[in-house]
Amino acid sequence: MKKLGFGFMRLPVHDEENRATVNMELTKNMVDLFMKSGLNYFDTAHRYNDEMSEVALKQTLTDRYDRNTYILANKITMNYIKSEQDQEPFFHNQLKTCGVSYFDNYLVHNMGEAFYPLACKYHTFEFIRKMKEQGYVRHVGFSFHGSPELLEEILQKYPQMEYVQLQINYLDWNDPAIRARECYEIAKKYQKKIIVMEPVKGGTLVNLPQKAKELLHKEDEDLSLASWAIRFAASLEGVEMVLSGMSTLDQVLDNTSFMNNFVPLNTYEIELLEKVADVIRENTEIGCTNCRYCTTECPKNIAIPDYFAIYNNMKRLENNSYLRNQMVYYNNLSMKHGKASECIKCGICEKNCPQKIEIREKLKLVADVFEKTII
Repeated sequence: MKKLGFGFMRLPVHDEENRATVNMELTKNMVDLFMKSGLNYFDTAHRYNDEMSEVALKQTLTDRYDRNTYILANKITMNYIKSEQDQEPFFHNQLKTCGVSYFDNYLVHNMGEAFYPLACKYHTFEFIRKMKEQGYVRHVGFSFHGSPELLEEILQKYPQMEYVQLQINYLDWNDPAIRARECYEIAKKYQKKIIVMEPVKGGTLVNLPQKAKELLHKEDEDLSLASWAIRFAASLEGVEMVLSGMSTLDQVLDNTSFMNNFVPLNTYEIELLEKVADVIRENTEIGCTNCRYCTTECPKNIAIPDYFAIYNNMKRLENNSYLRNQMVYYNNLSMKHGKASECIKCGICEKNCPQKIEIREKLKLVADVFEKTII
């Protein structure tokens, strides 16, 4: 099986301020191109694209292709589960929404220090095994955003889990908060299949500082920045699949071009990416991947990832003209969303954040720059 999977997480939309407005025709074209390239792994979850990912998947994939021509992964997301009894109707509604009678892979979503206790309380791991026994699921596993110590605890307690979906990319590989390398090594220790998510870190590893771009383009100007990131993850021993949350036809074209005839990175190229990672860290203040988990339950409807993106862009180029440009974006967004200063510090966003960002503190930085600065 080829190693590139299509993540239905960042689908193209008609309105960037409303992620539920999925551009179905463009998504169909992307799915068609992906399938024609000989690739067929798709990954979705109920909350993706503001709860439109599963709907889009049915319209663009499952209504149009025979069930035996693609592999489909879905997840049970604990934010939607308020009791053990909620799980079965949630699951069967997912089958119906996706237009399938079974899932090839089914995961407990976003396991980490925040949501793992809920999965234990509601016996969620046992529930997905039950769905497998009943023939609704082929393989079971979980996606993980937590410490290596917790990952080992889960793998010890639930040895029936067949695979782990981990956030792995060359920026997080040795990051002291994400600890991607350590999590990878734990998964390998327990001989679990590994699926990689966020190989491009939500676009961070494509939107590089100029110095980082120059390092990679000097090595090979014909290779895309995304190709370096995805090939890094795919080169790791034991990695069976690398998910890419593609948003454009060009991204599908690029990703399929180098993953159809995948060539692993050599030692020199890996060392080069370590240097690139150092440059990125020097130029990125907030490590947000735009997954938007933080916005789903925000009581003030604050456009957290959008504000963080604007802030990061401003910090990369410290000059008044660029600050003025970014302030226009901020003011436009804040007309439809809560301002950064309107955060009530409830902490729900931080509980949901896979990157473990201190969101409340970072929103103070954003407010200080964009709401108090006069230029």
